[in-house]
Amino acid sequence: MKFLKALFFLALSSAFIITPAGAGELLNNIQKSGEIKVGVSIMPPWVMENKKGELIGFEIDIAKQLAKDIGVKVIFKQYQWKQLINALVKGDIDIIASGLSITPKRALTINYSNPYSSSGYRLVTNLNLTKDFDSIKDLNNEKIYITAVKGTVSATLAAKIFPKATLDLRKTEKEASAAVINGVVHAFIAPSPIPEFISLKHSSEVDLPLKNPLLTTKEAFAVRKGNQEMLNFLNSWIIAHNAHDWIESSHEYWFNSMKWQRQVADVH
Repeated sequence: MKFLKALFFLALSSAFIITPAGAGELLNNIQKSGEIKVGVSIMPPWVMENKKGELIGFEIDIAKQLAKDIGVKVIFKQYQWKQLINALVKGDIDIIASGLSITPKRALTINYSNPYSSSGYRLVTNLNLTKDFDSIKDLNNEKIYITAVKGTVSATLAAKIFPKATLDLRKTEKEASAAVINGVVHAFIAPSPIPEFISLKHSSEVDLPLKNPLLTTKEAFAVRKGNQEMLNFLNSWIIAHNAHDWIESSHEYWFNSMKWQRQVADVH
C-alpha cells in the first residue's frame, strides 16, 4: 500500500513539472529550417568586418564549419556584447559563438558546451598617463580611469582587481581601444590578443605593463536551457575537430599571426 501511495505522489508531482516550450527541439528545428542563427559581437580576432563589410574571424570560421557539418546555412546576427545573452534567451538566435567565456553567473541563465578555446585577459596602459607610476597598484585609485567593454568578463575583472578606480565602460572594443590610445583613460582590460595588437600598432602611445595575464578563461558555445541534444552534438563536434587539430590550427591563424590583417580596414 505504501509503495502504491509513493507511486501516486510521484506521478502527481511529475504532472506539475513545467517544460519550456521547444526545449530539447533546437537541433531538430535547425535541421528542419535549413539554417542556424548565430549570435556574434565584434571583437577582434573572434569577430571582425573585412574591407567589404563581411564578417571574418575565428568564431566566424567555427560557426561556418558547424553549419556545414549540420548541413544547414549559417545566418549571423550581430549584437552589442551586453545584448548577446538576452537575444539567446528570447529565442532571437539559436546559438552564441562569439568568444563567450564560461562563468558560473552566465551558466545560471544559459547552457554551455564544452570549451573549444581559451583566452588570457591582459592590461594595456596609456604611456603618457602612467609614466610616473611605480607599480600596477597605482592604478587602484579613484582618480584613475579604466575601461572595458560593458557586460564582459573584462569589465567584471576590472572592478574586482581595481575596486577603487573609476570604471569608464564602453559599448564596443573599438571605443575602448580608442579611449586608451588617445589618453581618455589610463588603462584598458581585454582578452588577448586585443591588448597585444593595440600595443604592437600604437607602441608610442601604449604598452603592456604585465608579462602575465590577469586571468585565463575558457570559451564555449552557448544555447538556451533545456537543449541537451544540441549540447551533445556540440560536444561531439568539438571532440571530433580537436582530434584532427582543425580548431587548434584555426586558432593559431587568428590569434598568433597577423596574416589576416590585410583583409581588415582597421584593427587597433
